Amino acid sequence: MRADRLVSLVLLLRQRGRLSAATLAHELEVSTRTVLRDIEALSAAGVPVYAERGRHGGFMLLPGFQTELTGLNHDEALALLVAGSRSGAQAFGLGSALASAMRKVVDALPESYRTTAAGAVQRLLIDPETDLLARRQVGEEVPDAVMAEVRRAVLAGHKLRIHYAPVRQSPTWRTVDPVGLVTVRDQGYLLATRSGADRTYRLSRIVAAEELDEPAERPDRIDLDRAWQERSTRFRTGGDQVTVLVRLHPARREDLAGTALAVLTETTDEDGWLRMEVTFQDARHAEWALWQLATNAEALTPQWLRTSLRDRAAAIAARYAEPA
Repeated sequence: MRADRLVSLVLLLRQRGRLSAATLAHELEVSTRTVLRDIEALSAAGVPVYAERGRHGGFMLLPGFQTELTGLNHDEALALLVAGSRSGAQAFGLGSALASAMRKVVDALPESYRTTAAGAVQRLLIDPETDLLARRQVGEEVPDAVMAEVRRAVLAGHKLRIHYAPVRQSPTWRTVDPVGLVTVRDQGYLLATRSGADRTYRLSRIVAAEELDEPAERPDRIDLDRAWQERSTRFRTGGDQVTVLVRLHPARREDLAGTALAVLTETTDEDGWLRMEVTFQDARHAEWALWQLATNAEALTPQWLRTSLRDRAAAIAARYAEPA
């Protein structure tokens, strides 16, 4: 435990320069007496730490002192920084340990990246929402080459060309100003602007991407949490939204209503089954929800959804057919 604290103390002095004993005690969550003992231990171990007296005095390291933190490349360090930027660790009482780990991660970054680490983290947001649907929906895959280009453009602040395919439409090329990346329910989104207007793109629908050399037109700093909250409602109720007429066994009503965005109409057939008109976030969401209900539900409209579910069932049946 003390060894970790000594490393954290050194990293604090490296990153922030002169610090008082009181400030170090606050950061490390120990007493000032403990800090003074740790300073003595570092000096005895050959770490060049010294004290400056006076009103603005404190402890400092000799310029150029380096610690040995190896084994992390830039992307690995950035991944840890992004994961650590969320508040989840506080729920498990790991807040101080996380803060110490993040200081080590920042220190492990190459010098050319260290000053931009905080700016990079503010452009990436992981799971700002946790609800029932978040636990039930299946994530989407994004090709590594596409993700790498998008991520580089977002972090570098460059314009981005994407070959984007809206649902049931052919892909087209468009140039955007990337703002940030968000993952929600294991699905990724690119927040961007195009000709000054807000745009939100699902990463799984980007067929190809190319980072451009031209600087993106965007603010230097952004509150990505707020930006997502402002955009998500508009995005989910926009052109991708799907309305489906479903014939449903009454025992599964809550299952369907719990995953749909809204129930528009509901009636009961003569045989006791429900006939419900519901909306889903998009085509993939609709297909996923109806597939979970198996033979307890039947999509009546639209026809493309019936066809998709039929083809999916046929493929499963063929896979599990009895061998000849």
